[in-house]
Amino acid sequence: MNKLIILFFFSITPCLWAENFPDISVEDLKKAISANKVAVIDVNGGNSYKKAHIPGAIDFSSESKNLSSLLPKDKETMVVAYCGGPSCRAYLRGAKAAAKLGYKNVRHLSAGISGWKKAGAQTENK
Repeated sequence: MNKLIILFFFSITPCLWAENFPDISVEDLKKAISANKVAVIDVNGGNSYKKAHIPGAIDFSSESKNLSSLLPKDKETMVVAYCGGPSCRAYLRGAKAAAKLGYKNVRHLSAGISGWKKAGAQTENK
């Protein structure tokens, strides 16, 4: 019986700490940007950000310490973090930072910047 309890505990423990950031499609993100109802965090790094990023996105690599002042005051605002594409997990840094600041509607653009470009969506460079 003790082995069963221990096995159960270890099987559910990862779920207790797992963060779930729902995916958002390129089309839905474009609509949210057009409606000015989203804050976007680019977690690709400074060099990538300078080459191309989603319009209005915050460069997490250079602005992570100032994130609280750059994100909207309303904690219900949708915040979307993204990185290179579907296999990239770097977005978690930005998503977790926003969640830690109290944002309740944090999402992930799993398509990343590569999917954004592939969809023909506009990019900015700085």
